[in-house]
Amino acid sequence: MTLLKYIVGGVVLLGAFGYWFVSQPQMDPLMTETRKKKIEASPHYVNGEFVPMHPHEAVKPTMDFWKEFLFPTPGKTIPKDQMVVKKTDLKSLPADKDVVVWMGHSSFYMQLHGKKILIDPIAATYASPVPLIDKAMDGSNVYGPGDIPDDIDVMVLSHDHWDHLDYDFVRAIEPKVHHVVTGLGNGGYYEKWGYPVEKIHEEDWWTPVKIDDTLTVWVLPTRHFSGRLLHKNQTLYASFAFETPDKKVYYTGDGGYDDRFQEIGKKFGGFDLALIEDGQYNTAWPTVHMMPEESAKAGEELHAKAVIPCHNGKYPLSDHTWKEPYERITEAAKGASYQLLTPRIGETVEIGGDNSGLREWWKEME
Repeated sequence: MTLLKYIVGGVVLLGAFGYWFVSQPQMDPLMTETRKKKIEASPHYVNGEFVPMHPHEAVKPTMDFWKEFLFPTPGKTIPKDQMVVKKTDLKSLPADKDVVVWMGHSSFYMQLHGKKILIDPIAATYASPVPLIDKAMDGSNVYGPGDIPDDIDVMVLSHDHWDHLDYDFVRAIEPKVHHVVTGLGNGGYYEKWGYPVEKIHEEDWWTPVKIDDTLTVWVLPTRHFSGRLLHKNQTLYASFAFETPDKKVYYTGDGGYDDRFQEIGKKFGGFDLALIEDGQYNTAWPTVHMMPEESAKAGEELHAKAVIPCHNGKYPLSDHTWKEPYERITEAAKGASYQLLTPRIGETVEIGGDNSGLREWWKEME
């Protein structure tokens, strides 16, 4: 009888913990009736979930993947050395300079036509709802909320996965952010986390959001999926174009390869810079993330003048070596019509300028 009491007590405690865990504010967005109606009106919301324009192939992770994901090997999926960085003081950058600073993984700080833009900011030690899983590479967490300048004109969120949406970071910088632009449903996170609804612009694909007369942010398609824990594809994953009177920049967000790059490149007539995902790919999920050769091809189809690869250098989410995304895209981009730019975390890139000082920094590490 005593053993039975312990078992029942353990089950009750486990259930209570599980309920508490999934009820944490960072888990799910606030779904108001207005938000639900807007989601359900989208042509991309089919049979109760968002679907990409081209269906996904089945995801089939292997035991090798799970081994490396749970127990990353130094010198393979994570570096043996600390990440090579060059931290720029974002607050001291001249306001009239069109620049972008890679903050690691898919996070960027950008200045464009006098506007300050933040892309998928994250400084989490673990890109996971569970501590000890998916730890940031040693030395890669360079920027936190305190490093972000005041008066961020717009922050964009590509999707709600843990390696892109950082609860603590987003909450901490709310007073600094004037506008948030994201896909349908994601505004529920920001509203739940204390952002006034007036700041939030959540839109469907192919929708322009005019920040003012000098900056329009377009919410554009990608081929991915969404969900923080229990609810899958209830928020819309997206890519973005940033248009000013004299420059255009594109950010892919996450997503497998398809013909959207040709369509986007044609619509916008090319880009001065494309920030293209290149990392965390796997043949076990070929339509969820691009292979480096596909990332290189996307740069051509976007008619980009320059490309910065991202979605690497911070969180190991696959079983390829941590260097491989750089090695493969460097090879694939030989002879490309665009300039491949590979800044260190924190290194300033001048959009449309001379960036010949950038180097293949990953070769300096093990």
